[in-house]
Order: sequence, then structure tokens, then C-alpha cells
Amino acid sequence: MQNMLTLISNVFRLGNASKNVGARMVASTRSFADFTPQASFDVKKCELHRLDEGPSETAVLTREQGLQYYRIMQTMRRMELKADQLYKQKIIRGFCHLYDGQEACAMGIEAGINPTDHLITAYRAHGYTFTRGVSVREILAELTGRRGGVAKGKGGSMHMYAKHFYGGNGIVGAQVPLGAGVALACQYQGNNQVCVALYGDGAANQGQIFESFNMAALWKLPCIFICENNKFGMGTSVERSSASTDYFKRGDYIPGIKVDGMDVLCVREAIKFAADYCRAGKGPIVMELETYRYHGHSMSDPGVSYRSREEIQEVRSKSDPITMLKERMLSNNMASVEEIKEIDVEIRKVIEDAAQFAISDPEPPLDELCNHIFANNPPMEVRGTNPWVKLKSVS
Repeated sequence: MQNMLTLISNVFRLGNASKNVGARMVASTRSFADFTPQASFDVKKCELHRLDEGPSETAVLTREQGLQYYRIMQTMRRMELKADQLYKQKIIRGFCHLYDGQEACAMGIEAGINPTDHLITAYRAHGYTFTRGVSVREILAELTGRRGGVAKGKGGSMHMYAKHFYGGNGIVGAQVPLGAGVALACQYQGNNQVCVALYGDGAANQGQIFESFNMAALWKLPCIFICENNKFGMGTSVERSSASTDYFKRGDYIPGIKVDGMDVLCVREAIKFAADYCRAGKGPIVMELETYRYHGHSMSDPGVSYRSREEIQEVRSKSDPITMLKERMLSNNMASVEEIKEIDVEIRKVIEDAAQFAISDPEPPLDELCNHIFANNPPMEVRGTNPWVKLKSVS
């Protein structure tokens, strides 16, 4: 699968301090011949809306895929935990919305589409920035506002971009019509690509989402609308905010699928089905990924005033996406405990090296403030500011 080869190469592009990470598969005391090369797993049946058949209830996983998925999800988890630490040390400032707990959503989506397909999401975007090809160094440096950041320190947590990835977007729900526009471009160009437009349960009641549904259905756009339902819009439970919590049915006239968003294989099979549906010219499809965030809505939210610590711990112990994948592999002799531990050690080193870079890299100078506003030659006036005038810092 070319898309997975691309993804794993992204994981290995994590900065100068980690050039040797991933250049080889983790050494094991056992021969590769001792491991099971692939296995089939039953996944939870998806609930369907306006569909006669849905995604496969059986997922085939190779040993190589399993190790790739584990490495990518664990890197996302460790990166978010490091961001949490840097924020509490007041090295990261401003808005910061963490993704830990939801890794199976990002990994499953990327495993089911192609790198040339398009993706746009909301402000909880660090994980997708990583799976779309941006290194941990660039992500953490962007969070700390440094020149080496993916947006040169000017975007911060909510505004990161990569090829075929249109960000993190800070305005609730605003990325959904943009995603429909990207899907329109795919249709217009006839490139057989799809756009994945993600939003949270907190944005699901936005009028612009239903307007996007309507246009996408009328024009049969190749758009996969995905609601990442992590149970709480900020501190408000879905039951208190939505008269209908069946988000996969919200498209009404658009087919929908409800998916276990904590199982990477279940997500992968569902997104494959959805992508095939869109590529066949049948129009858009709506997916709901049932997932859970371990942190609060943002770093200013401790996350335990509207839910209990016991609830969070129960999800961690019973449904953690990384633990679930690891246990599947270990119980089916697809990996060894030592191998998994060595991967964990390597990832921790990558994260620490990236964090040191994010702390030591210089901030962008003031005279670069007006750069990179336009892709081509900028006009002489940029909202009243001449970009060639030397800016002065006034305290």
C-alpha cells in the first residue's frame, strides 16, 4: 500500500536528531520467521443510514502494517503529552487543543485513503499534521512559536498546513464548507481524489455544515464528511447540546456510517468503504467516529469538572486505541514485547530531541511579520501595512 509507505516515511522524517530512527525494523531476539506475517480480526459492525451494505466486518492486518500503525499512533500520543508538559511550563502559549485518545481516527483515516487525497480539520489538528507528513520537530516548534515551525512560528496550534492538508481551522465548523470546495475542485479536475472534511460533535449543529451537505449532495461531490464525536463539545455533553445524537444520520438524504473510532482497523475499513463510494461518483457520505479525548477541550480546561476521573480512566483501561492494537499483535504472535518496548524507547528519544529543538530554535524576527501572506507578488498595501517598511517593536 503506497499510502502506508508514504506515511511511515513521514514518521521517519522527524528531524536531524533522529536520522537513524526507522532506517531498519526494530531488532528482535527472535527471527522474523517466528512471527505471524498477517492475521484477520473481527471489527465492530457499523451502523448504517440509507445504505444496503456497509464496510467489511473483517480486517486483515499484516505485521508490517501493525508496527507502522503502532509507531505512528504512539508518536502522536507522546507528542501530545510533550505539548501538555511544555504548555504547563509556559513555553507554549495561547490556544492548544490536544488529540490524545483519538489516535485511531487519524491513523485509520490515513490508512484508508491515499496521500494524494485531501484532508481538512478543525483546531484539534496536531495528529493530522503529523500523518500528513510534517515532522514532530516542525509541529512542536510551531507550538512554541519558533522559526523552524511548520508555519514558521506564525500559526500556532490551530494553523498548521502540509501538502493536501488545509489545516487546522480555528473557527468552529468553518472548515466543512472549505472541504466541500476542495471536493468540488477534485470533481472539476477529474483526478479521482476525495476530500475528508472533519469536524467535532460541538460543531455538528452549525448551519454551514448543513449548507455544505446540501451542495455536496446536489453536485455529488467526492466528500467524506466526518464527525469526530468525542462526547463533549467543550464542556457540554452531546446529550445536552444535540436533540439528535445520531450524527451519522444528520445528512438526512446523504448516506451515513457510525464507526467505532477507538479501533484503528474499524476506522480503516470504514474509510476505505467511504472513499470507494465517493470515487464511484455516488456523491458524499457522512461518517461518525465515536471516540474520546483524554484531555479537556483545551489546555485551559482540566476536563474533570463535567466528567469524572474514573470515567476517563475506564476508557483508558478498556478502549485505548494504542493498547488495543498492541494487544492484538502480541496475542497473535505478530510482535514481541521487547520489540514494542524498543519502539517506545526510540519514540521517546525522537520526542525529546524535537522538544529541545522547539525550545532552542529562535523566534521569527519582527521584520518577517508581513512575509508569506501572499503566494506570489504581494500588492504594495497589505491591509494598510506596507510589507517593505521596517517594523518597530513598541512595548
